[in-house]
Amino acid sequence: MESTKEEKNIHLYPIYKMLSWDLLFYYSISFLFFTQVKNISAADVLLGEALFPIFKFVLLMPLTALIAKIGKRKSIVLANLINAFSILSYIIAQNFTYIIIGQFLSAIAFDLKGVTETNLLYDSLPKDEKRGQSFSKIDGKGTSWYYYIDAITTLVSGFLFVINGYIPFILCFAFCIISAILSIKFSDIKKTDANENIKFTTYIKDLKHSFKYMLQSNRLRYLIILGGIFWGFLSTLISLRTGMLKQIGVSEEYIGIIFSVLGIISGITAKNQNRIHNKYRNKTLAFLTVPATISCILTGFFVMGNFPFKITLALVLIMFLIQFMAKGPFFTLIKRYLNNFTTSSLRNKISSSYNFFESLMRAGISLLASFLLRITNSSNTILVLGCLVTIAIVLLLDKMHGKVGLKPEEYAKKEIEFLEIK
Repeated sequence: MESTKEEKNIHLYPIYKMLSWDLLFYYSISFLFFTQVKNISAADVLLGEALFPIFKFVLLMPLTALIAKIGKRKSIVLANLINAFSILSYIIAQNFTYIIIGQFLSAIAFDLKGVTETNLLYDSLPKDEKRGQSFSKIDGKGTSWYYYIDAITTLVSGFLFVINGYIPFILCFAFCIISAILSIKFSDIKKTDANENIKFTTYIKDLKHSFKYMLQSNRLRYLIILGGIFWGFLSTLISLRTGMLKQIGVSEEYIGIIFSVLGIISGITAKNQNRIHNKYRNKTLAFLTVPATISCILTGFFVMGNFPFKITLALVLIMFLIQFMAKGPFFTLIKRYLNNFTTSSLRNKISSSYNFFESLMRAGISLLASFLLRITNSSNTILVLGCLVTIAIVLLLDKMHGKVGLKPEEYAKKEIEFLEIK
């Protein structure tokens, strides 16, 4: 019997996410590539990374309107092609301007991906009481597979960088093309608005109204804020960790090995995210976020302590381990919690709201990191950011008590009524 469009999407999704969720061959050596091969200062590298979420923030509304016009499938294909061009701009970069262009293109790509990919999977799943669990299982599988292959490419990229700094970026470009080809095989489940002649300005106005209305939901508001702050913080840590390892004297090859092993840990915890949810329930977000942010504070103190190299490295790696264990399941779980009790038409708007706030938080954290790197080193920057984010998350978790993580019947009637808006 021929498979339905939904079944094909469900079967393809984990394979696609394994290769396409984020850039392969990139993160462990990007900081080194920009600073050593392209001769850009560490502070400017963080400034460039700060521009990425700013671009995402500015572009999100028009791109969400574009998705409504052309559909999720075409948007995913377009996103992967644009990602390829962003990597190409880094390869040919002659100065900081090329980095800005690359970040602009990357912002377009990840805005499109952020709104469409998980929603396409959710649209494809049967509408029953196990929908959320099925989403977590399939998305978690794809996420864990991504972390495994990312671990392999991270390991290889460190050694390839020593041979020639351009090789990992060329391979990253190739995987973006492969992702675009793979995404062509998806099918749209929901009809787009392409033939409904909706004016762009009308759609934007409706989207703004939806954002405002969503923020009236205590559950969605706190999930969006907490998720945006924590994921924005984790994104900023990517370059800071590499800079700190270089600060304490770790070579490029060993940096690749370290992040490769940590990536495997993320893959294992991502695969077991449903078990984590079942064990901790409404304390899951606290279990993932608080230890991770406190570990950043301790990392800064350990480096500041001037212990012998091996002891410092061991302590730092234990702290990194805590962060990567949290990173693995967090993305899938926050998406699951945001999608609970929602309609298809609302999920795009919720994803847009989440991406909107995450971009805002990542921009602010990255700009602060860039400023701190101009006056101090990577370890002190991580220490300061860890303190600030820990305070913010602890305060948020306190506010969320009794408002998030409840059973459907325990929520106020207006919360559920809102989620039924078409």
